[in-house]
Amino acid sequence: MPPKFDPNEIKIIKLRAIGGEVGATSSLAPKVGPLGLSPKKIGEDIAKATGEWKGLKITVQLTVQNRQAKVEVCPSAAALVIRALKEPPRDRKKVKNVKHHGNIKMDDIYYAARVMRPRSLAKNFSGTVCEILGTARSVGCTIDGQTPQDLIDQIKDGEFECPDE
Repeated sequence: MPPKFDPNEIKIIKLRAIGGEVGATSSLAPKVGPLGLSPKKIGEDIAKATGEWKGLKITVQLTVQNRQAKVEVCPSAAALVIRALKEPPRDRKKVKNVKHHGNIKMDDIYYAARVMRPRSLAKNFSGTVCEILGTARSVGCTIDGQTPQDLIDQIKDGEFECPDE
């Protein structure tokens, strides 16, 4: 006999989903099935919660208590940077290996750094900004017309001043 089900116990499940799309129920079933939840319903809830992140891979946190699932979106740094580029949503099945090139404002970098700050390993805010700039470099975009690497070097040399939080 398995142990008795505790209705007050909170279980947290993190998974990656494509924004605005109902994921395959076959991949959700092993994660949410043992908790007594319907994979199809959870897939629809995830699609509804990630609607504004259409076409981007995003981390979703399911908080399950008393057979009720609450969906929270935990955006990654890359997802925040790509979203700041304001590119039109693409069809994942047709368009592969897309190159993101564009220009974003430093305010967008600060916004992404503020969102990522609790999960960052940096000691201070300028370190988190450098982490986001590194992500912007790997995505392939520029910030206010400058390459992200130049901005990182300026922050490390003290020529560029970052706000505190």
